[in-house]
Amino acid sequence: MTFALWVRLPLAVTFALAMVFSPVSAAGASGAVWSGVVTYVVDGDTVRVRAPGGGKPVSIRMDGIDAPEVCQAGGTTSRDALKLRVLGKRVAVYGTMYDDYGRLVARIVLDGEDQGAWMVAHGQAWSYHYRASAGPYALEQQKAKNAGIGLFSKSHAKAPVYPRYFRKQHGSCRAEAYSQIAGPDFSERMTRK
Repeated sequence: MTFALWVRLPLAVTFALAMVFSPVSAAGASGAVWSGVVTYVVDGDTVRVRAPGGGKPVSIRMDGIDAPEVCQAGGTTSRDALKLRVLGKRVAVYGTMYDDYGRLVARIVLDGEDQGAWMVAHGQAWSYHYRASAGPYALEQQKAKNAGIGLFSKSHAKAPVYPRYFRKQHGSCRAEAYSQIAGPDFSERMTRK
């Protein structure tokens, strides 16, 4: 074995071991499978998960679903449902890619159950559809619609708006943008949460 190979081999082994045993590197890599504790629930489809080794929690956009914005009808209910399910619990994270906001797009699994599927099946989110695709949880969404639960309940004064269309019409959920829509105390309510 040449000298150059002797030098490179330990470096390659060290790098490989670091990738396998370092939660920070695993948390940062899309496509990685890792586990961590949910430290914060932003809304019905975005959480922050801290890897076992600590460090800054990773912002994760749940793959395959779209939940209402917190400032739109059903948004806080959706967020609270996810919070009750996963906050403070260890979850498995199956990353696929990063979105335009730098969030890891991933499936979140708790005790063997896909939380995206759970959210859609309980009417707390839509199956993320794109063009002709009904999305990965179309069956769960149809069952929730048929049962009239959550977002699909007949008790709504008007049908909930799919988040993509809501954002196109109103922009993102910023307190200053929604004080006119939700009333004068909206900014105060948002800062208290």
